[in-house]
Amino acid sequence: MTRHLITSAIPYINGIKHLGNLVGSQLPADLYARYLRGRGHEVLFLCATDEHGTPAELAAAKAGKPVAEYCAEMHQVQARIAEGFGLSFDHFGRSSSPQNRVLTQHFAGVLADRGLIEEVSQEQIYSPTDGRFLPDRYVEGTCPNCGFEDARGDQCDNCTKQLDPADLINPRSTISGATDLEMRETKHLMLRQSQMKDQLNDWINAKVDWPVLTTSIAKKWLHDGDGLQDRGITRDLNWGVPVKRGEADWPGMEGKVFYVWFDAPIEYIASAQEWVDAGKGPAPQPGASRDSVWESWWRTDKGADDVRYTQFMGKDNVPFHTLSFPATIMGSGEPWKLVDYIKSFNYLTYDGGQFSTSRGRGVFMDQALEILPADYWRWWLLSHAPETSDAEFTWENFQASVNKDLADVLGNFVSRITKFCRAKFGETVPEAGEYGPEEEALIADITARVDRYQAQMDAVEVRKSAAELRAIWAAGNEYLQAQAPWSVFKTDPDKAAAQVRLALNLIPLYATLSAPFIPDAAARMLAAMRLEAPAWPDDVPAALAALPPGHAFDVPEVLFAKITDEDRESWAERFAGKRD
Repeated sequence: MTRHLITSAIPYINGIKHLGNLVGSQLPADLYARYLRGRGHEVLFLCATDEHGTPAELAAAKAGKPVAEYCAEMHQVQARIAEGFGLSFDHFGRSSSPQNRVLTQHFAGVLADRGLIEEVSQEQIYSPTDGRFLPDRYVEGTCPNCGFEDARGDQCDNCTKQLDPADLINPRSTISGATDLEMRETKHLMLRQSQMKDQLNDWINAKVDWPVLTTSIAKKWLHDGDGLQDRGITRDLNWGVPVKRGEADWPGMEGKVFYVWFDAPIEYIASAQEWVDAGKGPAPQPGASRDSVWESWWRTDKGADDVRYTQFMGKDNVPFHTLSFPATIMGSGEPWKLVDYIKSFNYLTYDGGQFSTSRGRGVFMDQALEILPADYWRWWLLSHAPETSDAEFTWENFQASVNKDLADVLGNFVSRITKFCRAKFGETVPEAGEYGPEEEALIADITARVDRYQAQMDAVEVRKSAAELRAIWAAGNEYLQAQAPWSVFKTDPDKAAAQVRLALNLIPLYATLSAPFIPDAAARMLAAMRLEAPAWPDDVPAALAALPPGHAFDVPEVLFAKITDEDRESWAERFAGKRD
């Protein structure tokens, strides 16, 4: 079996994330990790909080707390919410960890030794009022591209264009609001990405199986305008990884830290080391060091040749993961594992506008869990994942999807057949009767659909996988409707018993197939059938005999309650675009 390394883009520490963040990286990554584990593969699923840079400092200042304290608290908050959504990380790390600090400084030293880091003098916005340089998000102003008046110094929320603070029209300090800003000279380090353009281009061109969204963004950055540019990797900030050349001080870089985009992707590697250091990983082989465990996932000279590495992210993160992080890995000349597949997503919008953490618009993850269990959100978000284009969340669509797919199709099937069996045969699987042509046809249909479902999941086609899973659920309902065992029972109870036996056996099959999407409901279905987690149904006919005649079961509580019009209207009003 291939070992699968999976990472989702690490969320900023500056507050609780919204549903758009969730569906853009963490949730589809969890779907894939759960599916692969279900198929029997060895999986290491890593994520972390992105704790450095101006977002962390600004959020901590707004909260009136020291930045280290704020980050520690918010890491716990984000970890707790991730657990609430059933995100099955093997480790949820922190980019401020000692492991990431050492690795980041190591990469910087190696890159410098290989001539891929250059020290430059440049002019940067300085605020006399604040007595400091103002990097990226410490400056806001009017976007030169679209005219949005509250664009940040690193990116415009309105048009998503990447910016430099000096690009902004009428810039102002986000600390004091001061507008008496001036340009002053300061020294910084640049990663010479331009030197690796050809190597990166060849690597991207070889990824013929990647989503068009991923490769088109990468190629745009590689070739548009003047092509791939060198990028600054240091900032005049207090909070971050101190600039060092490996373990040595870096003359002229005193008091500076590495820019967050440089150290954040390195946390993917560091989080594996954190995983081992926290005692979560397997024991090393006799005579081997503890480091050998995490290195076997990340270093091709230590066993990572058999690892398939898949990343999940929103499209705004694609340039860093297709170009800058690979430039760091390739440029080091060391045998680190490069990503094999990058699954990128477009944006999820909210009722005609954009989700925005900084602007407080949309449903946030903690609020979502307050009003409905995680599976409701997981199903809707994944079945509407913004893969080929942006997707829009509306309360009407959410209500319709939950009520039809989860309540009417899956929930109704489970309730209907278990209650009918209890009424006519008791709470055990009936023994009488033999399968006829209709049952064999259903088994063949389900077998073909499971093959298609697996093919879509293997290809990380999220919406197509959800559609096929929904069709598998619907097949059970259509069978019951067509065969009507409640009518057959009146004239041929043995035939009805066989029909009920097959229908009951669909429940653990549905639970196993559905677990990547709706893990809590899947677990409740299995518990009602008094089954431990069965093996993946590689042999569908055998899986449809998991409940033998005489096997006892329980009639489960309602799997999914319908969303009423009153609930929908109340939530639409409550989440009308502002956060309390």
